[in-house]
Amino acid sequence: MRNSTASPFMLGLAMLFAASSGKSQSPTSYTKYVNTFVGTAPLTDPKILGYQLPEGWRSWAGLTFPGSSLPNAMVQLSPMTEYGSGAGYEYEDTVILGFTHTNKGHWNLCNIPVLPLSNPGAKFGSRFSHKKESASPGFYQVYLDDYNVNVNLTSTLRCGYHQYTYKNNTDRQILFDLAKANNRISDWHIEQVGPSALQGYQRAGGNVYFYAVLNTGIEKLEKTQEGQRSGYAVVHLADGKGPVELKIGLSFVSTENAKQNLEQEIGNKSFADIRSEANRTWETLLSSVQVKGGTEKQRRMFYSCLYRSFLWPALRSDVNGEFRDAKGNVVKGDFNYYTEPSLWDTYRNKDVLLGLISPQVTLDVIKSMKEVGDKTGFIPTFFHGDHGASSIAGAYLRGIDDFDVKGTYQILLRNANVEGARPHLNEYIAKGYISDPDIADPHVETKAAAGVSKTLEYAYDDYSLAQIAKKLGDTANYRILMARSKNYRNMFDPGTRFMRGRLADGSWIKNFNPQYPYYEYMYREANAWQVSFFAPHDMKGLIELYGGERGFESKLDSLFTVPWNPHYIARNVETMIGQYCHGNQPDHEAPFAYYFIGKPEKSQKMIDTILNSLYGIGEDGIALCGMDDAGEMSAWYVFSASGLYTYSATDPEYLVTVPLFDEVKWRTSTGKLLTLTKKGKGRALTSIKVNGKEQKGYFVPHDLFRDGGKIEIVTK
Repeated sequence: MRNSTASPFMLGLAMLFAASSGKSQSPTSYTKYVNTFVGTAPLTDPKILGYQLPEGWRSWAGLTFPGSSLPNAMVQLSPMTEYGSGAGYEYEDTVILGFTHTNKGHWNLCNIPVLPLSNPGAKFGSRFSHKKESASPGFYQVYLDDYNVNVNLTSTLRCGYHQYTYKNNTDRQILFDLAKANNRISDWHIEQVGPSALQGYQRAGGNVYFYAVLNTGIEKLEKTQEGQRSGYAVVHLADGKGPVELKIGLSFVSTENAKQNLEQEIGNKSFADIRSEANRTWETLLSSVQVKGGTEKQRRMFYSCLYRSFLWPALRSDVNGEFRDAKGNVVKGDFNYYTEPSLWDTYRNKDVLLGLISPQVTLDVIKSMKEVGDKTGFIPTFFHGDHGASSIAGAYLRGIDDFDVKGTYQILLRNANVEGARPHLNEYIAKGYISDPDIADPHVETKAAAGVSKTLEYAYDDYSLAQIAKKLGDTANYRILMARSKNYRNMFDPGTRFMRGRLADGSWIKNFNPQYPYYEYMYREANAWQVSFFAPHDMKGLIELYGGERGFESKLDSLFTVPWNPHYIARNVETMIGQYCHGNQPDHEAPFAYYFIGKPEKSQKMIDTILNSLYGIGEDGIALCGMDDAGEMSAWYVFSASGLYTYSATDPEYLVTVPLFDEVKWRTSTGKLLTLTKKGKGRALTSIKVNGKEQKGYFVPHDLFRDGGKIEIVTK
């Protein structure tokens, strides 16, 4: 991890900050463990990646940002070192180009870039050093060497707060680099609206509006090629001493709303006030899970992962309740409107974690998805599959039900029965599978239907929707959907014992290599090995396909032992244990599969290997083994390290594993306490006791999160 020892320079900055803010920060208990730089460093070790990076490639590991954000906030204020990169910031870079106000880690957003300047040259951007850089939840600091400006950043839900300390008291400037973002900008505008106020927008599809105020006068607003992709704006400030403060509100509705957001969330509060509020917000959230024992690195990684699990989805409605709907119209809601979750990634675990700790956010996310469905006819999907069904069903079955359940269910039924949300749905319904063409020489980027992955995922989505149907008493649809949930079997080839692509006539695709990864041919970002253990809703049925427990165990053993071919390179199919890929999501349930044949010790060996070697990699301990994908990679760690996992996220139950820690306490949303205690010094699970009683099987019910209780995990 990053060295926390303060250098003389950093001590000087701390004194400078204390003097400029007027208040010291309150002591922290949990945010001190969070390293916001985790995931920003590149993964380069071919022994971990599975292949040698081709020249000019950067692995897709991490793609996180180190800047300031509140949980699920609209504003995520972070340094930009490279436009077009995953989250804008790459740890190996040496120049900061600006500080942007939105983020996700998916090559988009990074809106409203701002950069303080002092005697700038022909190119904008400043060198910086990690020795003069620091961050914590809700705060980021860096010294810009070329401009001799120290930058402090903090934020609220919808606003950013910049504090610049210039070494030079003259020629102080601020760049608004509004032609740039990670999305293509088609138009931009900025204007001065008072002695020290500015407003404007960026257009990238829709508009992102801003309203900003300074604590010093504006001498001149210089605009070059306004609205053009080669343009920019520079704000020239009056000469003076002391820190320059820039407060900026964002809105996806209007500059008026951006101004209102700023006035209500920051107003006359100081930088120290806002930073302290941000820290308290994160302290409250992080304290929801309290751990004892483990190593220092494990505690730091645990809380760093917990932190990253709560950055997305992002707020999109303003303080007055207004937002732009799926049709681009301004509407007013009685709930907070959020972006859709990254469902292909996060339905597996992160969406469940969000509901456990922030149920009101989950409720509003469901209402937001329903609002989209009302306007478009379909509940939104993301990237692949139809996992809104699992995300919504899982929340509903866990007691988050204060929404229009029947109305939401009807739209989800439309997703499942009317082609529009699910590609190739008609073929899936008619045949029970989705076909691909037989291509003579397919390669990684061959585009087709990804029929195997779609069939397996639609089957699980059908199961998920069936659980809502069951609870609502819709017996007819329950039976239909449960029958369709068995469609995963149609992709299983008993001759090769893999999930294998089919042609339209039902025969198997002949050109079949189970080790070769594809982006969209037969499989989605995976190979046959990585999808052949996916039936989380019907593991008994899946095991039968392999000929029973012995056959399943043998195949599962091979998943983790058959060597990866280093010549098979797909940038995000990376970080291998045999054929298992932890650097991407499609097989993240596989390490737990031994539980279903009574071999939890085998699962634990794999889980521990992943927890202890594939998070916090490298000399600085800040590289990850794959994309964080809006928190899915992080949530996998949080659950697995705490001794519970959401094997089937739809079902209100948790698979018990051996925690990394001696004790884990969950403060539930109902105010109750769920305590997990590890007994014994080994890592092999021997028994589970729930409230003092021996537990049959390895799953515990969600009721423990609702009512509180004690889980004792005995090991040898």
